[in-house]
Amino acid sequence: MSTASTSRTAWPVELQAPDIEPYRAGNTGVPFFWTFVAGQPGPHVMVTAVVHGNELCGALVLDRLLKAGLRPARGRLTLGFCNVSAYLAFDPAYPTLSRFVDEDFNRLWDKPKLNGSRSSVELARARAIQPLIDTVDLLLDIHSMQNPTEPLVLAGACQKGLDLARRVGCPATVVVDAGHAAGARMRDYGFFQDPGDPRASLLVECGQHWERGSEAVALETTLRFLLATGCVDRPAVAHWLGPEPGPQRVVQVTQPVTVRTGDFAFVEPFVGMETIPRAGTVIAHDGDAAVTTPYDDCILIMPSRRLAVGQTAVRLGRVVDG
Repeated sequence: MSTASTSRTAWPVELQAPDIEPYRAGNTGVPFFWTFVAGQPGPHVMVTAVVHGNELCGALVLDRLLKAGLRPARGRLTLGFCNVSAYLAFDPAYPTLSRFVDEDFNRLWDKPKLNGSRSSVELARARAIQPLIDTVDLLLDIHSMQNPTEPLVLAGACQKGLDLARRVGCPATVVVDAGHAAGARMRDYGFFQDPGDPRASLLVECGQHWERGSEAVALETTLRFLLATGCVDRPAVAHWLGPEPGPQRVVQVTQPVTVRTGDFAFVEPFVGMETIPRAGTVIAHDGDAAVTTPYDDCILIMPSRRLAVGQTAVRLGRVVDG
């Protein structure tokens, strides 16, 4: 199990992890993955949860949709719980400890790792899920964050991801990003990051891991994703929908800050989306080196408390569209 922290969280656990045991059998050949096929043609749309075992909001949404018997109006809809071993180890008294079992499931999605000989709990699960991912046209991967930061949708580096995020319409901030130095996320897998391939993916960060509001963000984003993809018709989900979303802003990640020494520390307890007005402002120290903002109005995106060498400490970005 992850030993990223052995202390109790500073944030209260307001969500209760749903029992997903009823979904173990699946109907896809992959445990905990369910696929439903409509009579009308359309894309294969997938929504995934618990890529990290202590991120509960996605599990709550999939549990709700499965219990309600939601079915696609066209195409194929797959709902799946990913890192189940980590999720089943979740303990609300020590909620940081079940992010993963052996390694981060969301840094494994490149062909050399998936096709290699190395083994772990997460690699075994990713390899089992990969054949399903290979059939997907449009993916939404539901996540949450360490800190109480405003919700974000991560659209990747291709225009098709940004276009999909705009069709979904929420959350209000879209982040255009190229991923992490430590490894590829599931939303970055293969064809999703090929600008010449129409298949696209989004990753939504719904707020702090265990705050009650993250479930509402996850549900709203999922429903609007299903509508935007044409998978469902509005009457099927209208009773769950919130108000129509307002305008979005687009933040372009220009560079990640990757931890290089065992002595990395931020100068303030940043939680994310802070705008630093002046270029050259020191935001952290990495050993003897100062980490500074490269331009005015630099936005800090998802600063991490997991500051291990080779991991992303924070990503730096700026608004490129209103």
